[in-house]
Amino acid sequence: MQPKTMTVPQESREAAFARIVAEHARFLYRVAYSLLRHPQDAEDAVQDALLKLYRGESWRGMEDERAFLARVVWRSALDRVRMRSVGVEDEDAELRLQDVRPSPESAAAESDEHALLHELIEDLPLELREPLLLTAMEELSSKEVGLMLGLPEGTVRTRLMRARAALREQFRERFEERSQAVAGTRRR
Repeated sequence: MQPKTMTVPQESREAAFARIVAEHARFLYRVAYSLLRHPQDAEDAVQDALLKLYRGESWRGMEDERAFLARVVWRSALDRVRMRSVGVEDEDAELRLQDVRPSPESAAAESDEHALLHELIEDLPLELREPLLLTAMEELSSKEVGLMLGLPEGTVRTRLMRARAALREQFRERFEERSQAVAGTRRR
């Protein structure tokens, strides 16, 4: 016969993990989606990360839940990106290819300035793009981004300044090019 104390810690462990999932699931999805850009992949990355966490004990010693969980999900999403780059696809990839209609989000992203900004962000080096996306899209602080990416907070802030300056300059240049092109077609 097992003592009752064996089931109490298990129940409290499950309740604690359920609370963490309930509080952070939407945020973790946004973190994964910001890197993967596909809803099913983002859901899978979050599920994989949470399953790995639940099986282990590292989550019990979290100091900053949000940053810790974001880092775990970010790494899970990066693993999926790496699998794509070496040609490993999951079993759902074939099903996703069947629906080629643009989503409302992607249709809205086609507007001129929004699409240009998106393109410029994608062209940023990864070391500048990651902190920018995590602070702007996921509303993480530079401290949280630093914890997540394993960087000092000052480095994150420097990279954010460099990313924003690069975007401003490139956006200005492209916008001027478009304006000149439009003005040139009006003269004809």
